[in-house]
Amino acid sequence: MDVKEINRQVIEQFRAGGEIEGMHRERLLLLTTVGARTGQRRTTPMMFHPDGDRLLVIASNMGAAKHPAWYLNLMADPRVTVEVGDQTYEAVASTAEGAERKRLWSLLTQNYPFFTDHQQQTDRPIPVVILTRA
Repeated sequence: MDVKEINRQVIEQFRAGGEIEGMHRERLLLLTTVGARTGQRRTTPMMFHPDGDRLLVIASNMGAAKHPAWYLNLMADPRVTVEVGDQTYEAVASTAEGAERKRLWSLLTQNYPFFTDHQQQTDRPIPVVILTRA
């Protein structure tokens, strides 16, 4: 499976405004970060969960031992671009910590139990990322 090619197709379908093969459009966003090493803009499609006026994304990397590249990018520069529905806007990303992380993790794993499986596959705490409109 070529993840880069799948992501390229999903991004293209998302931006075209039509159906996205195998995904629920209403739970998908495009997150654009700036590469920590390259300085190039990188766009990644991902699932999100609304939390009031914020959006939550999970840096699970499907339970891999390392954080996903997009998460490393936003740790270096938290200014991101979010495309969701028919909106595009600038946002600031932050990692939930302490009691807030615990509350959000519980909410997310109740709604999406597969994140519990991802956490069991890795020793690293899986980050919950909060996207707040700038």
